[in-house]
Amino acid sequence: MNHSTRGAWAWVAAMLLLVPGCATHSGRDAAPASPPANLAQTPDAVPRVEPIRQGGPNKPYQVMGRSYQPFTEDVPFSERGIASWYGSAFHGKRTANGEVYDMYAMTAAHPTIPLPSYARVRNPANGREVVVRINDRGPFHPGRIIDLSYAAATKLDIRGVSTVELRRLTAEEIRRGAGASSSPPDSPARAAPPPPPSPAAPAEAAAAFAPVTQPPPASLAVSPGAGEAADVAEAPDVPRPQPPEEAPVRGRTGFWVQLGAFSQGESAQGFQQRVAADQAWVAPVLAVFNEQGLYRLQAGPYGSRLQAQQVAQRLQAALRLTPVVLEVR
Repeated sequence: MNHSTRGAWAWVAAMLLLVPGCATHSGRDAAPASPPANLAQTPDAVPRVEPIRQGGPNKPYQVMGRSYQPFTEDVPFSERGIASWYGSAFHGKRTANGEVYDMYAMTAAHPTIPLPSYARVRNPANGREVVVRINDRGPFHPGRIIDLSYAAATKLDIRGVSTVELRRLTAEEIRRGAGASSSPPDSPARAAPPPPPSPAAPAEAAAAFAPVTQPPPASLAVSPGAGEAADVAEAPDVPRPQPPEEAPVRGRTGFWVQLGAFSQGESAQGFQQRVAADQAWVAPVLAVFNEQGLYRLQAGPYGSRLQAQQVAQRLQAALRLTPVVLEVR
């Protein structure tokens, strides 16, 4: 992303009256001249349960002609897309949350996740993971889902822009310790500082996954432990329901395993085909549902939460994503 329009300060420009004392920024962002030698060993953010602010940085807003609706519910949320980073041009300035941005801390910006929040971010290219505190808004470049601090990008070995997988940690997950760091830090010599961000994200990576940044609608109740399928012992034979002849949006009661939510029906159907080709055992029960313009790829219905969690665990291991178990009542 061209950091002359970087998320945090485009947000500040739009919300200047709400955050007095902030300054706008023009010009390209850059890496620090002399980053710490042990930056790749920076500890992950330590998640703690914090109240979600009502209003302020969680109010609906507009940036560069586009409208954004942050959600304020404490719900599971995951997506895959392009990550960028921001550094010295914003170091020491205010974030949308009112905190001081430190490019050497484990923080990040997201357009719609509640502030403050914590999230686990994974680089699928090398398997590295970090936990960050989300305290800022952005990025607003099409195709990008998160702006990482310079330290977080270094730990993930992201140079410029890269595809990542993001999962927000709920308060219940934090209480259970699900946000504990699971990636050993690299040696200082292992990770070189990333170069300045590229001006444009790779088109093919951005088009491959177009998730919608909003929580499930009220008609879907998130099951306890959703997204934590690893707590369920894997069964060699996962129970499978018979595929329904029709899968109407309303009246499809039962437990469903959601693999993704998309703003475009073509993206949801394309992902369905990829999953079906890779995991033939789940293909007969995959369906795409259009709910108020949100296209959800789901598998089911299953008769119990346990069955759905077993399926979610198997898909998580096979596809390297975090499915969410939903109960439709």
